[in-house]
Amino acid sequence: MDPSYLTQSVHAGREDLTDLGVHAPPLDYSSTYPIRDLEQGIASIDAFIEGEPRAQNPIYSRLFNPTVDRWERAVAQLEGAQAGCVAFSSGMAGSTAVLMALRVLSANDGAPRNHVVAVRPLYGGTDHLLASGLMGLEVTWAEADEIAKAIRKDTGLIWIETPANPTLHVVDIAAVSKAAADVPVIVDNTFSTPILQRPIEHGAALVLHSATKFLGGHGDVLAGVVACKDERWAAALRQVRIVTGGVLHPQAAWLLHRSLQTLSLRVQQAQNNAKELVAWLRSREEVLKVFYPDDCQVAKRQMDGPGALLALEVKGGHEAAARVMAKVKLCTPAVSLGSTDTLIQHPAGLTHRLVEESAREKLGITENLLRISVGIENPADIISDLEQALTP
Repeated sequence: MDPSYLTQSVHAGREDLTDLGVHAPPLDYSSTYPIRDLEQGIASIDAFIEGEPRAQNPIYSRLFNPTVDRWERAVAQLEGAQAGCVAFSSGMAGSTAVLMALRVLSANDGAPRNHVVAVRPLYGGTDHLLASGLMGLEVTWAEADEIAKAIRKDTGLIWIETPANPTLHVVDIAAVSKAAADVPVIVDNTFSTPILQRPIEHGAALVLHSATKFLGGHGDVLAGVVACKDERWAAALRQVRIVTGGVLHPQAAWLLHRSLQTLSLRVQQAQNNAKELVAWLRSREEVLKVFYPDDCQVAKRQMDGPGALLALEVKGGHEAAARVMAKVKLCTPAVSLGSTDTLIQHPAGLTHRLVEESAREKLGITENLLRISVGIENPADIISDLEQALTP
């Protein structure tokens, strides 16, 4: 873990607080803002319509909110996103906005880009969004080393998630970016956070987070954010956000910014716990296989640690997996991840239920697979709980 991120996660977005005369970031609940100078208001409206990040007058909170803007700037700093970040009401709202922004950019350029190449596995909601055809885009599912062959003249985006949900499969971001050539690559970085992985450094154009997870960290906020290397993408995403209204509430942004100060500590502790848990699980006869990228050379090259997510196959199929979820006492049997407490869930039946069954089987999302998001509790207590839950 890069020590500088311990400092950056604490101070990002707070640089002006001393000059403001406050220690905690302010929270602006305003839904609308006074416009005494009409010409200034008109100019501000025009700026927002063009996708500018800010203007002289905020006008209306669907266009701009200073609390949201402050958190966006903080995340952009951590991700190394030169063009900034655009926040949304959920991770899926952010994913949808990316696909809509692709259509905006395509229309602006007069060059149809209605094709996306995606590498499975992805989060189940993302997989369904792409596979459903809801966005009017054609999707080619490809292996990471087949991307160059899958690209067409109308390909507008390469979509990957690494480590992938739920099998922790690692994709080489630099290799994908090289194969993609001029086609932008989006990386879902939810599992790693910028503390452990910064995809833009490896050639990605866009970085997606379900901020509900580690960035929020406490299971009490729903949010998404897209970090951008290219200002054209950032502007298009802001335009989509304005017209669709998928805005992040300022209270959520304030909570997210507060959580950012402990992000590096939470990720580090959860990762340390995960390493202990993985070592213990690999010794258990009830466990057929553990998925965790601690020995992956690609992960070692592009990540600062293997993270706090793991998956395991238990003996006994669906019934055994269901029994473990029913028996845990300390761990929470729930979807989502990245919270301070340990969460355990069944991907085939829950988060990836909408993924076609044949694809689930091919990807190893089996009926006996459980995904664990390791929390920051005492690792011995987590192990003790899973020991009694695994015992038939």
